[in-house]
Amino acid sequence: MDYTPVSPFRRTIDAAILKHQAATQEDLPPAGANKWEVLRELAAARVAFGLSDRDLTVLQALVSFHQATILGGNDSELIVHPSNKAICERLNGMPCSTMRRHLSNLVQTGFVVRRDSPNGKRYARRYGDDKVAFGFDLSPLVRRFQEVCEAAETVRAAEERYKRLRATVSLMRRDLAGLAEYGRSLRPDQGVWDQFSDLAALMARDLRRKLEMEDLRRIEDALGSALDHARSLLDGCETENMSTNDAVSEQHYQNSNKDSYDLEPRLEKARDGGAVRETPEVANSPLCSEDEGNSTATIDDQLMPNIPLGLVLASCQEFKAYSEQPVRHWHDLVRVADVVRPMMGISPSAWDEAKRYMGPEEASVVIVAMLERFAEIRSPGGYLRTLSSKAAIGEFSCGPMIMALMRRDAA
Repeated sequence: MDYTPVSPFRRTIDAAILKHQAATQEDLPPAGANKWEVLRELAAARVAFGLSDRDLTVLQALVSFHQATILGGNDSELIVHPSNKAICERLNGMPCSTMRRHLSNLVQTGFVVRRDSPNGKRYARRYGDDKVAFGFDLSPLVRRFQEVCEAAETVRAAEERYKRLRATVSLMRRDLAGLAEYGRSLRPDQGVWDQFSDLAALMARDLRRKLEMEDLRRIEDALGSALDHARSLLDGCETENMSTNDAVSEQHYQNSNKDSYDLEPRLEKARDGGAVRETPEVANSPLCSEDEGNSTATIDDQLMPNIPLGLVLASCQEFKAYSEQPVRHWHDLVRVADVVRPMMGISPSAWDEAKRYMGPEEASVVIVAMLERFAEIRSPGGYLRTLSSKAAIGEFSCGPMIMALMRRDAA
């Protein structure tokens, strides 16, 4: 009859003989794992493994008793044997009962393995060339390192999606509030503007809380429907009043500087001994071609501004001096922006980047809005690239720019 010894804690005695531990380390990565990197990745994915921040604090204290930085490398010993008093001292005086509770959770989740001695103490003894150690085995941290890294990447990706969706919802709410204010002044007979204002205010209150992903998607759907309704109402009103608007602003539709393209070679080309050559920024642009206007064909046509064209025309007046024809549609505004942007010192690559991430229409709105405050912008090209980088991650909308111009004119 076999006898299985147990410790005073009623746990099976499982001593680790370090000299003969090769069999248990065969499944460990040869290079081991950096203990601080393991803790960092595990902290990111702790919720997925059922660990709390206090559990990780206890685990960090245990790992600190391992002298080497690499766990499992060069046949390093993976068993630490500190006393409860030593562990609590490194935990800044945490009560022993609390420490044991968190340590038990680490054992249950499989990141620490107990190696109990017959008398329940933790120690290491050497018998000739053999060494026997009793304490806490940290080998699961090395064995599960790849699993922890994958879980951490999944958590970070989910957090990034949440961050982008929350930024998108916030921009949509601001656009709806601006459209409601503009629509109330343009179509006071429509009572729906008060509903849109109330919806924007309610969404602002909800965004103060920590929302789940499903709640953000629900808010996004509600705001998207309200924005579509508001744009349809304003577009219908603008179509009715387009002829009157053209008659009022007819004096603005002349080209006061027909030689404006003469400035573009000075901004986009460099002279070297009298020979004109293209700058690398223009030559290496992937969308740069002989006919720059054709580059918009490669842009995603689904990217459209969240504000009506009439609101842009009412807020921006400077671009009309460079337009030979009235701006009636979005493609007319894109044509004007193509004319204006070289005179502002914006390179073709920066312009193509803006159209790629914003869409041609919204990029044109940004150009004409920048023209209104051109004297206040030190580097128009750099400013446009900054806005393009925000649009690439879904954190930009041209609505606040136009509403700021409206408030400036009303002041």
